[in-house]
Amino acid sequence: MNQYDSIVIGAGHNGLVCAAYLAQSGQRVLVLEAADAPGGLAAGREFHPGFHASVAHSINHFSTKVASDLKLAAHGFEAGTKANSIVGLGANGTHVVADADALHNAGSQDTAAYAEYSKLMEVFAKALEPFWLKTIPRIGSLAVGDLMTFAHMGLKLRFLGKQDLQEFMRVASLPARDLMDEYFEDDTVKAALSWDGLIGSRMAPRSPNSAVLAMLYRLSGQSAGVRGLVESLVRSAEVAGAEIRTGTPVKRVIIDGDADGLSVGGVELADGEKIAADRVISGADPQTTFVDLVGVEYLDIGFTNRVRRLRCNGLVAKLHLALDGLPEFAGLERPEGRMIIAPSMDAIEFAFDDAKYGQCSKDPVMEISVPSLTDDALAPAGKHVLSAHVMYVPHELKGGWTDAARDEIRDRAIDTIARYAPGIRDQVLHSEFLTPADLERDYRVTGGHWHHTEFAMDQLLMMRPTYGAAQYSTPIPGLYLCGAGSHPGGDVVGAAGHNAAQEVLR
Repeated sequence: MNQYDSIVIGAGHNGLVCAAYLAQSGQRVLVLEAADAPGGLAAGREFHPGFHASVAHSINHFSTKVASDLKLAAHGFEAGTKANSIVGLGANGTHVVADADALHNAGSQDTAAYAEYSKLMEVFAKALEPFWLKTIPRIGSLAVGDLMTFAHMGLKLRFLGKQDLQEFMRVASLPARDLMDEYFEDDTVKAALSWDGLIGSRMAPRSPNSAVLAMLYRLSGQSAGVRGLVESLVRSAEVAGAEIRTGTPVKRVIIDGDADGLSVGGVELADGEKIAADRVISGADPQTTFVDLVGVEYLDIGFTNRVRRLRCNGLVAKLHLALDGLPEFAGLERPEGRMIIAPSMDAIEFAFDDAKYGQCSKDPVMEISVPSLTDDALAPAGKHVLSAHVMYVPHELKGGWTDAARDEIRDRAIDTIARYAPGIRDQVLHSEFLTPADLERDYRVTGGHWHHTEFAMDQLLMMRPTYGAAQYSTPIPGLYLCGAGSHPGGDVVGAAGHNAAQEVLR
């Protein structure tokens, strides 16, 4: 068998980040990707001849540290100077726009409140930002490094000052609805600003969980990527010496030893080839890693039960439209930024209620972007791509997903967009709708969840994905996690891949 220092399963962005760091350190690294191209959910794909999009249709907070460490700019990555603005679309053609500087087109009270709100959220985000790129220690650990990390966390929060610290502790676990109602009056403003705490999760505005933490996570180090992330990660890893093999699904992780002690021996591919390695780092989701690739026979029953209980069913579908021209949204000069269709927080809540019972809302809420505005390689000259995250679409539809059911929610989503862009149906050359079940099948992600497992209070920080595997190492020596199911979570950030590599190199 070929022998490697490390094998990384999955060439998603976290797997590529991890591989690049390990290769930079001098390790012999092999990356194995089941799909025909690297990138995972961030990969560009041609959904209609000449038209390209990715499931992760925007890059809002890829780590600037990772980009610098891996010299991604030298390999073609172009990063924006600030995050995309959020545009709350109003049915009357009057839209609110929230950017880093101000809230536009809103009432005077909301405009003033936004200045206070955004300043406070920025303070909180900066306090938490260093810890997204650190391993969060186990509770009760007495290791010097872990104690220093806890001390650093305590100091960062203490430096907020007594008043801000008290406010942070108060709002950190508030439902999004409560926080928005405290600051704002306009329904469109509330819905748009709560969006980043809800997108990608099984939460609605009234959910008593971690929406505010999700908002702060997405505020950290915000810098909108323009283009070339996956390609630059591939080149960075390969220049450092990593080998990347696509179209190469892994059948299982080879486990050596017996009841007295287990360890990783490498992997076996779907075609039967075995490849030896000192360690294996999995970018797959936790359930796929432990249940399918390792096998529960090698795991403690308590740990196995915790893994099986992880909430992994996604509620986000993807709509891609190939358009014969730039779409015109009433009241907007150009369809720029992240456009939110959610008239109110009640509208979001009602859509979530439908999904809880296995149904699709008659009034879906969604986030829209036109990525071809900033990357003209995504569509032929004069044409454009519209990409939308449609919430809340159940992984398991009542009655099952059929072509007719998929077409129905796709048409409902397009009709919803047409309320704001009346001529868009005449511009559609082709449409594609990917449900969470489609994402599970096409991208090998359990439940089609883009965070791999729910971004929720009991599955965050030192409990992500679960006790015994929350510090990237696992109960099996030599097996590590580096995917979105690890701290800090999903989105195109690169933090989990960075942190896993640091743990391997300790």
